[in-house]
Amino acid sequence: MYRIDRSANAISSLQERSFSSLGFRERDHLQEWIAKNPSILGEDLLIIQKEFAGFSDTHERLDLLALDKQGALVIIENKLDDAGKDVTWQALKYASYCSGLSRDGIRTIFQEYLTKTEPGASAEERLLEFFEVDDFQDLRLNQGVTQRLVLVAARFRKEVTSTVLWLMNYGVRLQCFRATVYSQEEDLFLSVDQIIPTKEAEEYMIGLAVKAQDEIVGAEAQAGRHTLRLKFWARLLAVMNEKNSTFANISPQKFNWISAGSGMRGLGLNFSATRTYGRAEIYIDRGDRDENKLIFDTLLANGDEMERLAGAEIEWERLDEKRSSRLKIERKANVFDEDSWDEMTAFMTDAMVRLERALDSQMDRIRGLVR
Repeated sequence: MYRIDRSANAISSLQERSFSSLGFRERDHLQEWIAKNPSILGEDLLIIQKEFAGFSDTHERLDLLALDKQGALVIIENKLDDAGKDVTWQALKYASYCSGLSRDGIRTIFQEYLTKTEPGASAEERLLEFFEVDDFQDLRLNQGVTQRLVLVAARFRKEVTSTVLWLMNYGVRLQCFRATVYSQEEDLFLSVDQIIPTKEAEEYMIGLAVKAQDEIVGAEAQAGRHTLRLKFWARLLAVMNEKNSTFANISPQKFNWISAGSGMRGLGLNFSATRTYGRAEIYIDRGDRDENKLIFDTLLANGDEMERLAGAEIEWERLDEKRSSRLKIERKANVFDEDSWDEMTAFMTDAMVRLERALDSQMDRIRGLVR
């Protein structure tokens, strides 16, 4: 590795060093660097536990436990200057131990980790944010044999790489990263490079994994929660279509929301139903944050008039941390309780009619604000 000197238009080599010669330790240093910056492994990972020892009848501890964006558990084993000859067997054991972790078990493990590292943080909220879903029950975590193994070390012995390549032939998802530390005078540099599999091979493997995950989703769409949602939305749309034609061309779907247009781009009329709430909302997202907030603020400034026309209290969510904003009428509900569907659909459709009536009174004003 070389350092570029722009002023001299020259390069100078960096000296490769061993971790031990610099006083670095596996647990105190390399493990902490990865825990704080998991993207060093080339993807978006959520670290959910460190030094995890929650295995029955064994006192073994895995270094880092993470989740990837497909919901697979990622077991990360770190070694310093030498991976040793048993690291593959060690990681395989940990994967087998973790294979039985349920969605609730993963949440509990993550919460224990956050309680130590970020007191007050909610594991469930972090999981929903990471996977970009609204309902914890929608998360598909640790499905089947999707567990992955990541080995990190400065040097891998041939018996390790040979075993890794052989296991990959049988569908075990393994990656090896070479961690190298360099120095130049007082400056230290760390390079982490994936050496097994090559990036080209990994992309092919990821494609297979994504395909398998899509097939799981497709199967679930025919049963369980997805089937219930399809039935719920069919019933709600039938009720809504008796009141007006806004959702006349909308079909039931398997997700926890359905949407129709308001007559203006970026102002969506949405229904949302989860295990915890039923909601009608006006969702503002025209692609431009400033424009969205201007529309929201204008509506809020006329909030009293809108709530009078709606005949109901509207919840106003500017969502400063996001590009979009929202107005909603919501109540506690459970879309998976079929006995409550009549009450839910009556409330949600009534709330939508009220929101539409309130929004109609402001449409001329909003159109005058935007292009």
